Amino acid sequence: MSSGRSGEQAPASQQAGTSTFVHAPRTLGGMVASTVGYTARDATPQLHRGLPSPYLTLIFSLDGPLVCGNSPEHARGRDAHRAEVVVGGLSQEPVYIAQPSCETGVQLAVHPLAARALLGMPAGELTDVAGDGAAVLGASALETHERLREQDSWSERFETVSACLRRRYENAGRRAEVRPELLAAWKWMAWHQGTGSLDGMAQHVAMSRRQLTTLFRQEVGASPKQISRLMRFERAQRQLKKAVADGLPWDLSRLAVHCGFYDHSHLVRDFQQFTGLSPSAWIEEEHRNIQAWDGPDGEEWDA
Repeated sequence: MSSGRSGEQAPASQQAGTSTFVHAPRTLGGMVASTVGYTARDATPQLHRGLPSPYLTLIFSLDGPLVCGNSPEHARGRDAHRAEVVVGGLSQEPVYIAQPSCETGVQLAVHPLAARALLGMPAGELTDVAGDGAAVLGASALETHERLREQDSWSERFETVSACLRRRYENAGRRAEVRPELLAAWKWMAWHQGTGSLDGMAQHVAMSRRQLTTLFRQEVGASPKQISRLMRFERAQRQLKKAVADGLPWDLSRLAVHCGFYDHSHLVRDFQQFTGLSPSAWIEEEHRNIQAWDGPDGEEWDA
């Protein structure tokens, strides 16, 4: 695991209309797969789908609370989740976010096996997909949020978030440790990009299928099969977004084969579960965000 900033390149930004996404330089190794600053000004309020991912979500919302729900009705209702610091566990379904006309924030993708070190608990205990981050992180989250609101540059904000997480990692000590079999199994899945068999993974770490599945559910809140599906889906989604952003033709049958799905229908079924839409309908709905930002590849944590 590396601490501090990885490289000194300036943050990269892309714009689409009044929306801007700024990518932070790599920090904390693969414990944090990506850190992105976002702003939107004078945009038309809309409902955005936050898609399932093999990573946990940490968001610092700087223009008021993030409002979201498990359905469009929930997100628009009085009992919607509202928090200025949000920690989300792993999910198999989309989260619906009520995006206002003006918003600013920092969003991080946190490796589930780094949850003990950075969040203070195993990912398996994060049952909410949009939980109150202040309740999870405590005073450090509130202090970091206040500092972020006072800062004007993305470089300052990224360093503030990174420093907060570095301190949490350094203070975690032995509480941050996870079983080596889990790390080995996750790396095996990542190497196979979600296409390897459970039998092969279990053999690789010298455990039974049942033992490995139980261990995964306890630590990350999902089975190895579910994580593998999320890895395949994220890879397919990322490549589809890149093709659309670059104005290139896209072929779902070829994409399905390339990303380890059985066939075109298999890809469409997973897409419908994870987004609630067909691939083409999702592209149409998210076209503005796709044009604004094609997310960076994740980086595996080398603990």
